[in-house]
Amino acid sequence: MTLADRWLLPEGVDEALPEQAAKIEHLRRTLLNLHEKWGYQLVIPPLLEYLDSLLTGAGSDLEIETFKVTDQLSGRLLGIRADFTSQVARIDAHCLKGNAVERLSYCGSVLRTMPAGLDGTRSPIQLGAEIFGHGGVESDIEVLSLMLQTLSLAGLSNVVLDLGHVDVVTGVLTACDLNKDQEEKLIDLYKAKDLPELDRYVDSLTLLSATQKEWLVTLPRLCGNKDVLDKAANLFGTISPLIQNAITQLKLISAAICHRFSGVGLHFDLSDLVSYSYHTGVVFAAYVPGHGNAIARGGRYNNIGEVFGRSRPATGFSTDLKALVALSDVVVTHSKTVLMPTSSCNDLWQKANSLRAEGYRVVESLGVNDKKTADFKLDFVNEAWQLVPVQS
Repeated sequence: MTLADRWLLPEGVDEALPEQAAKIEHLRRTLLNLHEKWGYQLVIPPLLEYLDSLLTGAGSDLEIETFKVTDQLSGRLLGIRADFTSQVARIDAHCLKGNAVERLSYCGSVLRTMPAGLDGTRSPIQLGAEIFGHGGVESDIEVLSLMLQTLSLAGLSNVVLDLGHVDVVTGVLTACDLNKDQEEKLIDLYKAKDLPELDRYVDSLTLLSATQKEWLVTLPRLCGNKDVLDKAANLFGTISPLIQNAITQLKLISAAICHRFSGVGLHFDLSDLVSYSYHTGVVFAAYVPGHGNAIARGGRYNNIGEVFGRSRPATGFSTDLKALVALSDVVVTHSKTVLMPTSSCNDLWQKANSLRAEGYRVVESLGVNDKKTADFKLDFVNEAWQLVPVQS
């Protein structure tokens, strides 16, 4: 690296300068306060953990996104978190240990080996919320509602909510009696939305019946409004109770969201497998016009805590504070700035601290250009330190 290149950051890694940093911090406090009012307790997991703990139960897709380093103290592999969910699940299972419903929220930096999408960052500031200990649609509806209020409070409008359910895909693949390689190939094609290649591949599966082939090629084409659920029920409803239950859950959840958030658009994608593979039930993502990547994403993941000694139903969502700030008009109201002279005078020191307690920003003068950024200055007038407006 040349001297001229030393200021460059790695691709996909960015930093926040004062104006953006102020907006991010303002929004962080605002949204965590919202979560606290909903009953969610803040947790702060470590930035890195032993790799086997960090990735336990999370699936290979998260492992690919995780940076690995060697611990100089133990010689074991450590992972820098790429997602909070497995950490929060570990906290619920191993640290809290209660049987009651737990509502936990978090906010912090994550680091990923690859960006999410063409315009994604590798260093998002992830904010999210999780519910542990409840397996019904009521907790899915709660998490979805909190996610949509989070986006609304961040200033986003015209949100479109995309809903799916892992059990629909699982039920169809199981009914086709495929081997592991065939299932993995189909899952890859569903994730890529490569319909022409999907049609060719399914046609090559000569042991499948015509009905089974229809199931496989139709599934990723079930995208659109709520009519999709009726079509899915007609086509897949007799395959298994698993699929019937999944479609019923989606109907209940979407009806509740329509009632609570009439301005949110609803879209259904019954082959959505973009989320991490630890998801076990309903999955969802929120989009806004003009932004290709999901602005928030989540779903149910009932089995992830089992590897930590306690399996509890769980559901949650996460979003990226940096993306929220970039997409919304976050307004930060700055305190009035007061310029004070550098002095060892105790009265001046006391006056400065008093003004700071009142909400002013008090800055010691270090140069002639300070007045350009100040609203007031402290002058000794009538034997007392007083605020004097700075003339522009």
